[in-house]
Amino acid sequence: MNRLPMNVPAPGLPARVRIHEVGARDGLQNEKTAVPTEVKAEFVHRLAAAGLTTIEATSFVHPKWVPQLADAEQLFPLLGDVEAALPVLVPNERGLDRALALGATRIAVFGSATETFASRNLNRTVAESLAMFEPVVARAKEGGAHVRGYLSMCFGDPWEGPVPVHQVVSVAKALLDLGCDELSLGDTIGVATPGHVQQLLSALNEAGVTTDRIGVHFHDTYGQALSNTLAALQHGVTTVDASAGGLGGCPYAKSATGNLATEDLVWMLDGLGIETGVDLAALTATSVWMAERLGRPSPSRTVRALSHKE
Repeated sequence: MNRLPMNVPAPGLPARVRIHEVGARDGLQNEKTAVPTEVKAEFVHRLAAAGLTTIEATSFVHPKWVPQLADAEQLFPLLGDVEAALPVLVPNERGLDRALALGATRIAVFGSATETFASRNLNRTVAESLAMFEPVVARAKEGGAHVRGYLSMCFGDPWEGPVPVHQVVSVAKALLDLGCDELSLGDTIGVATPGHVQQLLSALNEAGVTTDRIGVHFHDTYGQALSNTLAALQHGVTTVDASAGGLGGCPYAKSATGNLATEDLVWMLDGLGIETGVDLAALTATSVWMAERLGRPSPSRTVRALSHKE
């Protein structure tokens, strides 16, 4: 049987990409209907079985802010046999304490490049949020944990409009200076375009941030997520965030639609001959399974195309 897509490599691209799967956390956090803990655990297990090696499991945030993830203490112990890295999001020291008590070894903090989103998402200024993260990152590192710093609104903000590149670089460097091991650049409302992506990456390099410490997190609001990802790959980025089935958005930015679908990303990378270690058929089946539990079809074009074949 002929296998599609055809493997046609393009010059100047990395040989391998690590997919940072965010479906179980960023994908599910917006769901209005509570997803049972057992279903979340099964979702993570299925994602790992499909070959994903980094799966963001949950968030240790106060249930008032993200009710869907209120079961973090119940979920995380169910994942002890998962053969994948399981990062968890922590907003503050209290969240860090909860995560470390359960044995988490990969931590993520979530910052903003703009003041308005920092205020709406964290109830703090950008400077105050960085001050809040400082002891979190320091304590996590002291305990031997890997720390990822998310930076939202890197390409545009629904309240402030365009976000100057130098402003993003400044906050990005501040996160890394706190001790974060890697940085995820978020296009929270999906307004980035390829030239903008490459300009920001170049500016970060010029400021001393090496490309190997950068990941990208694109939303597909305007259908640009894959083209922006390709621009990042051409720059040398090898870590790409994606969400199985295209689940997710952002509860604090209403114009933010779904994340880049992991299946759409894998289809493109497979066609380019870039290794991911992901079994696309198994991943698609997992997203179909989750979509059934959520009661609606997956927004991923690749999931729809592959699941409707005879």
